[in-house]
Amino acid sequence: MRRPFAWLMSLAILGGGIVVSAPPPDFDPDEVRSVFFESLDDAIRGQRPKLGEMGTGPSTAKSKATNPSADSGNNDGTSVWNVGADAVSLEDEIKRLRLRFEQGITTPGAFRSGGYQDARLDLTVLATWFAVINEFEGDVRWKDDAAVARDVLARTARNTQSGTIQVYNEVKKRAADLQDLVSGSGLAAAKADPDNDWATIADRVPLMRYAEQLLDDLSDATSDVATAKEEAEVASRNADLIALLGVVLTREGLDEADDPDYVELAEAMTNAGRSVKQAVRQDRWGDLRSAVGEISKTCANCHEQYR
Repeated sequence: MRRPFAWLMSLAILGGGIVVSAPPPDFDPDEVRSVFFESLDDAIRGQRPKLGEMGTGPSTAKSKATNPSADSGNNDGTSVWNVGADAVSLEDEIKRLRLRFEQGITTPGAFRSGGYQDARLDLTVLATWFAVINEFEGDVRWKDDAAVARDVLARTARNTQSGTIQVYNEVKKRAADLQDLVSGSGLAAAKADPDNDWATIADRVPLMRYAEQLLDDLSDATSDVATAKEEAEVASRNADLIALLGVVLTREGLDEADDPDYVELAEAMTNAGRSVKQAVRQDRWGDLRSAVGEISKTCANCHEQYR
């Protein structure tokens, strides 16, 4: 039984091999027309792809625009903080507030006699600006430490409800932290949440008091053309801060942030602040006072309805 098989194997080797193939299948064209396309062009919808266009995905910018951050982005994908403010305005204001804060906590007696209220205001505002820096686009100092600074300052601000010695000691620690931060040493603290929880950071009442202070200084710096030219840097910085503050007041978690009328007033304040900045930059001194007056009008309307 093995000899025929061996003979066939020998013949295949000596003769170069025997190839045995089955006959090609015979398909009925009518049966396969519903399964296969007659032409490749029929299988492609629209234009056939070109080699140079293959392998490209959606742009990063488009992806970001269609998925903006819930709280720090506009519907068009831009940052809510994109109001024309300069990073240096935030940096200079933090340094100014730090000095004012330190000068108000020199002794426990002065702190107990009412200085704690000023300290609470300064701590709240400082925490707010570090929260803004945390979300601010572009290069700005202290960004790496902004979230930590935001949390420790906001916590102490909440604790500063009285002028006790315990509160005073905690406040003094924050002054030391700010000194370390400004000097470049950074903050030694646990890692902070990268997202801002505005309900635990800012409070509308002290922020409105702060807005009044900014407006008073802005009004003094723009009282006449000569003064405005001399105090152009102050006017520009305060205009930036007022514009940013209008955005802060509408963050989720703050009082009335879901009230359309309140949001409209806050946005009007932001727009008026931008107008002041533009007038200063473009030397339009005739428009400057009217822009400052618009901020005053907006603040008065807001205080009347939401104080």
